[in-house]
Amino acid sequence: MQLFPIEAGNFKLDGGAMFGVVPKTLWTRTNPADANNMIDIAARCLLIENGNRLTLIDTGMGNKQSEKFFGYYYRWGDFNIDDSLKKHGFHRDDITDVFMTHLHFDHCGGSVQWNKDRTGYEPAFKNATFWSNKDHWQWATEPNRREQASFLKENILPMQESGQLKFVSQPKSEFAEPDEMDFGILFVDGHTDKQMIPHINYKGKTLVFMADLLPTAGHLPLPFVMGYDTRPLLTLPEKEKFL
Repeated sequence: MQLFPIEAGNFKLDGGAMFGVVPKTLWTRTNPADANNMIDIAARCLLIENGNRLTLIDTGMGNKQSEKFFGYYYRWGDFNIDDSLKKHGFHRDDITDVFMTHLHFDHCGGSVQWNKDRTGYEPAFKNATFWSNKDHWQWATEPNRREQASFLKENILPMQESGQLKFVSQPKSEFAEPDEMDFGILFVDGHTDKQMIPHINYKGKTLVFMADLLPTAGHLPLPFVMGYDTRPLLTLPEKEKFL
């Protein structure tokens, strides 16, 4: 098994929203804000090469949304998935599996692209199986009002319509041992329903792709919980148990 960091792009989010009730004087120690109170965010994905299987975890925002949409997020830098894959000797058509920790636009937007004549959408990884879980898929396709701006149908439905979508098995406990995927999965519900946190056994150690359970290093303190979380009081014990 080999692991490769994949940079899907950089953007900015409101620092207050990212840290909820935590005072700005505290969170700016780790995440400095600009004049608009925005902090830098990197959409970092992970590529796992294991035998003939090439699995990409998360895909960033993608590039199919409007200028107005992207204007809210102040994208910066020149990182993108294609260049990052190329740096490691891969092409998007080599990807066999795309594992989505959850279906918020900044984690799965790159999974779907415009079709050739821009009349509709298609999966951005034509040879890949896309992985979610049944409970989160239902949560995302029938969104609550709090999250509906983060679950965009054009990011989600084309994966199912193409026949490339599969659901991982969900255990009765919160942790699934490696089965369909080459890694274990921790299911957490604080940020969104049934977010999936990959636990990868690599060279005798366990590497964890934190997604939005710990979105930045600044969120390591237990009370530092995002304002975006749907169940912040559940995020606290989930973080405490993990850490």
